[in-house]
Amino acid sequence: MIDRLLLLGATGDLAGRFLLPALAWLTAAGRVPDDLQVVGAAAQDWDDETFRAHVAGRSAAAGELPDDAGRALLARLRYRRFDAGDPATVAAAVAALPGDGPVAAYLALPPALFPATLRALGAAGLPPGSRIAVEKPFGADLAGAVALDALLAEVAGDERAVTRVDHFLGMSVVQELLGRHAAGGDLTTGWDLATGWDSRSVEEVEVVWEETLGLEGRADFYDRTGALRDVLQNHLLQVLVLLAMEQPADGGEQALHAAKLDLLRSLRLADPTDPAACTRRARYTAGTLAAGGASAAVPGYADEDGVDPARGTETYAEVLLAVDTPRWAGTRFRLRTGKAMPASRKGVAVHPRTAGPPRWTPLEEPERGTGAAPGELAAYCRVLTDVLAGGSVTSVSGPEAEEAWRVVEPVLAAWAAGTVPLLGHPAGTAAPPPLR
Repeated sequence: MIDRLLLLGATGDLAGRFLLPALAWLTAAGRVPDDLQVVGAAAQDWDDETFRAHVAGRSAAAGELPDDAGRALLARLRYRRFDAGDPATVAAAVAALPGDGPVAAYLALPPALFPATLRALGAAGLPPGSRIAVEKPFGADLAGAVALDALLAEVAGDERAVTRVDHFLGMSVVQELLGRHAAGGDLTTGWDLATGWDSRSVEEVEVVWEETLGLEGRADFYDRTGALRDVLQNHLLQVLVLLAMEQPADGGEQALHAAKLDLLRSLRLADPTDPAACTRRARYTAGTLAAGGASAAVPGYADEDGVDPARGTETYAEVLLAVDTPRWAGTRFRLRTGKAMPASRKGVAVHPRTAGPPRWTPLEEPERGTGAAPGELAAYCRVLTDVLAGGSVTSVSGPEAEEAWRVVEPVLAAWAAGTVPLLGHPAGTAAPPPLR
């Protein structure tokens, strides 16, 4: 397991809410090397103590950390200023890590900074055995994904040295799906189906992530990304793939990625001749959102600070897909996600062909036992374990990432051409009626 971690973007939201608290949980559980060294790097001109104070404050706000875990993590931390446009600062951050073994470089950064940062890491000369982790979205379209994969191959040298992080793959319910596949288990169990896990029993599968949160000050990232690129094209599509794919040839990770890729290649819009009939987009207008047991008025998305209304960024996206395999001929697969919704829902609904309601399974972490990280932190614990240990279960391969963009390219084209209208709904209310 790698014992030198470079966290680029260490003062950002992802690092503060998930990565650093997850490291604290892993430290408390003894699941990272005893001599793990961590250098955080970001734009602020801080010293080690300022960074440690910042991390301590974020950890206290996160709550629920085990006893002494925060202090154990703080003792490992160093800090260096980092500028993606200045390769010398990246080299200095790498050099600040004690020792000379491989480095795990985690880019907790906006995707726009990936190219310059990766080139700087290449110039710094990472030691043999090092790994590079990047967060989704992997490019902004198919061409961007191809370019990113080429740059990762140039810098990392080996696909096995790259982790394209999708933390949904670390969530407990998704891990259960992976476990069933690895064991050759029956995915019918738990869905109340008559005959089997196929189109004979399943009329429709929905994969949903709806949240009550609005923009929450993330305009700089979100307004250049939108709901389809932020959630649907990666998180939700990965869950669909794990639900619909055939059993891997064996229990190994390479067989898993091969099976996922086969399924992605079989995906298409439900009606390839009419993309407008297979997708819906909307964004929230002024309304009221539930917050901490109370209600708060919020402006419309287009009026939020930092938003350029001319971009037409959507906060709700829905896509209907079909799977061109004998198992799934005639079954609809519906992906949908939205912000500023009346209730939070993250899960899978299976609609049987027989009479009866759909069977809903949440993707949220279940109630945890003593000593387990809560919520999405547990997923990031699995992500960091994979990054440090060289696993790929929580990673998306390069070919998978490119195929995922191929699936949604017709949607992006239809939206860019204006053939799919940008609808609206008041914050705190349901989005437009689902596609039929």
